[in-house]
Amino acid sequence: MLEYDREHILHPYAPSNPSANMTFVKSAKGVYLELEDGKKIIDAMSSWWSVIHGYNVESLNNAAVDQLSKMSHVMFGGITHEPAIKLAKKLIDMTDKPLERVFFSDSGSVSVEVALKMAFQYWNSQGNSQKSKILAFSKGYHGDTFGAMSVCDPITGMHSAFEKILHKNIFAEAPSCNYDAAWDEGYIVDFASKLEQNHKEIAAVIIEPIVQGAGGMRIYSPHFLRAVRTLCNEYDVLLILDEVATGFGRTGKLFAYEHANISPDILCVGKALTGGYMSLAATLTTKKVMRGVESNGNVLMHGPTFMANPLACSVANASLELLLNSPWQKRVLAIETQLKEELAECNTLDIVKEVRVLGAIGVVELNRDVDLAWMTPKFIQKGIWIRPFLNLVYIMPPYITSSEELTQITQAIYDVLKEFAAYSDKPIS
Repeated sequence: MLEYDREHILHPYAPSNPSANMTFVKSAKGVYLELEDGKKIIDAMSSWWSVIHGYNVESLNNAAVDQLSKMSHVMFGGITHEPAIKLAKKLIDMTDKPLERVFFSDSGSVSVEVALKMAFQYWNSQGNSQKSKILAFSKGYHGDTFGAMSVCDPITGMHSAFEKILHKNIFAEAPSCNYDAAWDEGYIVDFASKLEQNHKEIAAVIIEPIVQGAGGMRIYSPHFLRAVRTLCNEYDVLLILDEVATGFGRTGKLFAYEHANISPDILCVGKALTGGYMSLAATLTTKKVMRGVESNGNVLMHGPTFMANPLACSVANASLELLLNSPWQKRVLAIETQLKEELAECNTLDIVKEVRVLGAIGVVELNRDVDLAWMTPKFIQKGIWIRPFLNLVYIMPPYITSSEELTQITQAIYDVLKEFAAYSDKPIS
C-alpha cells in the first residue's frame, strides 16, 4: 500500500515521488498513533493543532453516529438544521459579545477567504470601492487558497511561487516584541506608518493574534495586538483576527485575543473546532459589519456546498461541550509549566537559538534548518510523532497528554537535537 501511495498520492508540501518514506498509521486512540507494525507513538502535533481531546473520543464518536442516523448532509441554501443553530449559539456565547453573526465553511483557508470578502464587501456595498487592499504582516500565514495566500508573507512565505498572480496587498513588519518583553512604542512604528499612509485604500488588517504559526511559531506581546486594535479604530479600518490555529484554548486563553483584552471585527476559527474529527470552520462578525455588507440590497457572496454540514456541526457541538466542561485551563497551564521547565534543557545545546513556550505550544528554534528525512525517523524510534519545518522543532500536544507522556516528548526532543547537532556538523563526504 505504501508503494501505491508513493506512486499516486500527493501529500502537502511534498514532491510527488517523495525521497522519504511515509509513516503508515492504521489506528489512533488517546494521544497515540498505532503504526502498521503495531508500534504506538505519541502525537505531539495534535494533527496540526486540531486533535485537542486526543483520538477516538467516545462522546465525539457517539455524536457522529447519532447524526449519521438522521442525516449526514443537507444543503444550507434555503434550509437550516438544529446542529448548525446549536453550534452558532455556542460560538457566539464563547466569543466576544459584538460577534453575533456566523458563517460556516469547510476549512480555515476558506474562513479567511470569507473574512476578506466580508471586508471588501463592507466598504464596496457602501460605495467606497477605493478600499481594495488588506494590510497584513510579514511572517504571517493565513491559508492556501488564493485570497488567503495574498495575505501571507509574499517573500519568505510558502506561496512566493504565486507572487506575480496574487492580489497585491500591503505588508508591515512582523511583530518583533517577545510575549513578556517590556513595551516600546518603536515596536508598532512600521505598522502605524503603513496604516497612516495607506488607510484610505485599506479595507482591513489581518493578523494571527499572539502567535504567528507557520511563519515561524513567533510568540509576540499582547501590547502589540492592543496597539493594532487602537490604530484600526483610529483610521476606521476593520480588524480580522485569524484564530484558526490559536482558538479553543491552545494559548492558555479560550481565544488568543483575550491575552490583549480586545475584540475583532471579524474572527476566523477552524482546526480544533471539531476536535480534529473532520473539516469545519467558521467566520464570525458583528451586526455592524453585516449591515455594511448588505447595504444597498447586497448579500455576502459566498456559499460552499458543504456549508454547515450537519455531521461536522454535531461533532463540533460535542467537542465544544467536552472542552468547556473539562478542566482545560488547568491542563493547558500544567502543559505550559512543564514545557517551560523541561524544554529549557535544550538551551544548553549550541544548535539551539531559542526556546519559546505559551500554553500548549512548545517551540525550539535552531540556528540551522532541520533535516526532515533524518529527523522524523529518529523521533519515531523514540515513540514520538513530530513534524519539524524550516529551523523549528515544535509541538502542540493534545490537552489530555499526561505528565509522563509530555516528559517522553521533551526528552526525545533534547536527545534528537543533541544527536542532530553532531550529525549536521559532519563534513559532507
